[in-house]
Amino acid sequence: MRIRIAHYPSYCSKYNPIEHRVFPHITRACKGVPLESVEMAKHYIEKTETTKGLKVVVRIIDKVFETGRKYATDFKKNMAIQFDKFLPKWNYVAMPCTC
Repeated sequence: MRIRIAHYPSYCSKYNPIEHRVFPHITRACKGVPLESVEMAKHYIEKTETTKGLKVVVRIIDKVFETGRKYATDFKKNMAIQFDKFLPKWNYVAMPCTC
């Protein structure tokens, strides 16, 4: 299976169109509310909606993510990396080798 990887460079979330569309509405829904717990934040964020039909679904992930975790040992042997012409450091495709 081909895996497409596309990152926004560090500190460049301003280019993320999803953030521009949803975060102003989330900010409005939480305005003036002291968010004392994750559940309270979830409650107010879930109330976010617009007249155009935007609705926000919230899921709290309890999982603790490991830092410094590495890819599978045979990943590089089995997958070829093809870098994009535009921002190759941030955009690439991992494809199974046909070797």
